[in-house]
Amino acid sequence: MTLVAYKSDPVRGAVWHEVFRNEAPELTLVDWDGDARARDSAYLVAWQPPAALPEGMPRLEALFCIGAGIDHLPFAEIPAAVHVVRMVDPDLTRSMVEYVVMAILMLHRDMPDYLADQAAGRWQARPVRRAADRRVGIMGLGVMGQAAAVALQAMGFAVRGWSASRKVLDGIACFAGDGERAAFLADIDILVCLLPLTPATRGILDAGLFAGLAPGAGLVNAGRGAHLVEADLLVALDSGRIRAAVLDVLAEEPPMPDHPLLHHPRIIATPHIASATHPAGAARQVIAGIRAHRAGRPIDNLVDRSQGY
Repeated sequence: MTLVAYKSDPVRGAVWHEVFRNEAPELTLVDWDGDARARDSAYLVAWQPPAALPEGMPRLEALFCIGAGIDHLPFAEIPAAVHVVRMVDPDLTRSMVEYVVMAILMLHRDMPDYLADQAAGRWQARPVRRAADRRVGIMGLGVMGQAAAVALQAMGFAVRGWSASRKVLDGIACFAGDGERAAFLADIDILVCLLPLTPATRGILDAGLFAGLAPGAGLVNAGRGAHLVEADLLVALDSGRIRAAVLDVLAEEPPMPDHPLLHHPRIIATPHIASATHPAGAARQVIAGIRAHRAGRPIDNLVDRSQGY
């Protein structure tokens, strides 16, 4: 019997139990809370692992994070021999693409202005700009970034992308590394951040970066709150350097009710809902990873600790 410990939302956990019971009878899913066998598990499914992991789970071989981002994990407390696997789920990617497309269209079609007009009782039309005349840049060309770039390109936007390592996408100009970042940013009308959070990307959305965009550019941050220097965004919005922003993440979540980014008239903020794992699909991905590991095959989506993703 192979034990798999589940430490996450119990409502979604009910779906996990059903999938494991029906599709992986050789694996026994046990809840971290309420089942003493969880401590003896070789595999752990969690967003946040328990404290004192080496002592609390001495037989642990792999940790499956239930999200795509792993910057929150306490790697110093996770033994080097334990594999860490992140979630790359088609439903997760589709949800992110939906959010990015929605945010781009809101900025492209001046929705922050129209929402302000509606609140003030104004009826005022603005010129409609073609998607082909709008330059969109995506920072972070992982699975989600590439999917978003392709979707936006299909809608007619002029799309370019930037990442730490070189990527190749048909019909999309791809830039890589610090040396090409200025060329990537030049004249961008709407910038999307889908970067992983690493020491190199923390605070990357700052005044210096904003200065490289087209005047009055829009910003979408669906990566991590720590990518953004929030004070710099407020200054950029008030000066007109940034015209409007759609933010799904903030540095502190949940923010205080009086957080200035929640009340700025040119910001649309959502509570970290851009994308979420579908429990059945996530359970199947973990089952596939465990089976690969038990058979001595490589596990898909294994985290490279040296890279931070």
